[in-house]
Amino acid sequence: MGGDTNEDTMLNEKLTGPIDFDPAALRAKYEEERDKRIRPEGKAQFVGASGRFEHFSSDPWSETVVARPALDDHSSVIIAGGGFGGLLMGARLNAAGVTDIRIIEIGGDFGGTWYWNRYPGAMCDIEAHIYMPLLEELGYAPKHRYAYADELLEISQRIGKEYGLYDKVLFQTSITGAKWNEDDARWLVETDRGDAVTADHFVVACGRQSLPKLPNLPGVDEFEGHIFHSSRWDYAYTGGDSAGNMTGLADKRVGVVGTGATALQIVPAVAQDAKELLVFQRTPSTVGVRGQQETGPDWADMTKPGWQRERRENFQSHVQFGSVSGFVRPEKDLVADGWTAAFEILAEPESVVAERLGRAPTAEEMADLSVINDYRAMNEIRARVEDTVKDPATAEALKPWYQWWCKRPGWHDDYLESFNRENVTLVDTHGQGVERFTRTGVVVGGTEYELDCLVMATGFESGISFTHLTGFELEGRDVKLSDHWANGVRTLHGMSTDRFPNLFFIGGNPQTASSVNAVHLLDEQAQYVAHIIGEATTRGLRTVEAHHDAIDAWVDNIVTSPKNQAMFEFYMQCTPGYYNAEGTAKTAADLFTGGRYPGGPLAYYALLRDWEAEGSLDGYSLDAEPS
Repeated sequence: MGGDTNEDTMLNEKLTGPIDFDPAALRAKYEEERDKRIRPEGKAQFVGASGRFEHFSSDPWSETVVARPALDDHSSVIIAGGGFGGLLMGARLNAAGVTDIRIIEIGGDFGGTWYWNRYPGAMCDIEAHIYMPLLEELGYAPKHRYAYADELLEISQRIGKEYGLYDKVLFQTSITGAKWNEDDARWLVETDRGDAVTADHFVVACGRQSLPKLPNLPGVDEFEGHIFHSSRWDYAYTGGDSAGNMTGLADKRVGVVGTGATALQIVPAVAQDAKELLVFQRTPSTVGVRGQQETGPDWADMTKPGWQRERRENFQSHVQFGSVSGFVRPEKDLVADGWTAAFEILAEPESVVAERLGRAPTAEEMADLSVINDYRAMNEIRARVEDTVKDPATAEALKPWYQWWCKRPGWHDDYLESFNRENVTLVDTHGQGVERFTRTGVVVGGTEYELDCLVMATGFESGISFTHLTGFELEGRDVKLSDHWANGVRTLHGMSTDRFPNLFFIGGNPQTASSVNAVHLLDEQAQYVAHIIGEATTRGLRTVEAHHDAIDAWVDNIVTSPKNQAMFEFYMQCTPGYYNAEGTAKTAADLFTGGRYPGGPLAYYALLRDWEAEGSLDGYSLDAEPS
């Protein structure tokens, strides 16, 4: 940040503007807070909901399994997953003229994340008008600026009905294996219901974070109180519904483990109904102003064709600004929410900086400035905590000490205020988490906290293998995917791989782009895959397979990217969390984001569209049906 001379000091102030804090002291504080949270177990301090934890993943919304015969029929396309990814895939295939579609989904209905997550207060953290899928196609106007879970489930069901996706769907069904049959040029997909169904094309849309994660602690089997994961909320015990009124908690001492995005929404709701609420915190979240409000039909101009894509791209432009050199932020901010407002602080235009300096800034100076602006943004977050929470000790414990992008930023209007209630207590574990369970509660710092009910708002498994995520193995041309990717993921555009014909992946997988609006990414990918399958159908292609040379070029662009290396170095300075494999990541591929397309989301989307427009299916080997 400069030397000790007066000239250097003047140069720094010209670069940064006046600084009313000590950057070195903040950096030291961040390092101290990070270091005390690093644990030798790394990711092993958490465990998935299997084995002795399997009951945490049971389905509370469809407890009765609907009987049906095993199937052995054929479809043009089988899609694994009935969340927004699978629904968008079905809708975009339909638009491409492919309508013989079967979706296989473990849940009892469509919705994915919003089928499972019905906890009190559940809502999206991206504006509904850019998050909810297919609003323009459905002519649907969201009810709130940030849609609640019930509306997100309803839109999922509406998409399923509108595009005929209920006709062949298999709910309450888990895929156990998928194998390519070279002789028939078909995928054979087997399930736990005895199905052996086939398809010309197979699309895997299983979501990035769908498997409940729990702290791997001793004594969980001893706890005699009521316990469940946030994504499997037990309203039979709590009473009420996602809107609240949980009368069953009126005489209960409730604990919530976790203070991430889910807990930000749960805590205010439970605080209103529980006799007493204890919130167990490992690391505090950033909590920005959400500004939730009802939205009328005129919130966005829905009469303009392409309005949702334009609004999504405008949002992404404001969020992406500052992360891609030379990128110019649009003058108009269509969404104008906490996300885009943060980047008014985080990322200053180079032209503004040049005016202060009297010359163009160097890349190093812009990097230095971004750190200073991050400190400014986080100082505002910490000031909001201090202004809102009345008890000084609680306020101090709720302050996040890390850079803004180290964790997914959180937003809520009532979370911090909840700690001013007499029935709410923050139990800060000083970065160590809960130690163990007992028969009557949990232990933190050697102190036992007795509880009637414990809610595990501990998130979902991340940084896991693709086959662990999907829950089944894929077998291509004489190779299993887990073996094919044993030395690293290999894809073309992040959505297909060699030796696996007619197979596609959509979702936030490595080697795609990283976007805070996951549904925007899913929609762009769904349109890309639908284009390929539609062209294969129209042209009578037997197989479409990513060529290994094209894959090599795509992978090389990603693994050699200086930006991905810089991203890795940034996250390894962060407090431990799922973004950096609890501080144990060794390369960019180990991060939650993985190695990503270095140009950013908008450049990635433009690349996909240009590739589609070119029309030759470049990068794929095409095998025509025999005439």
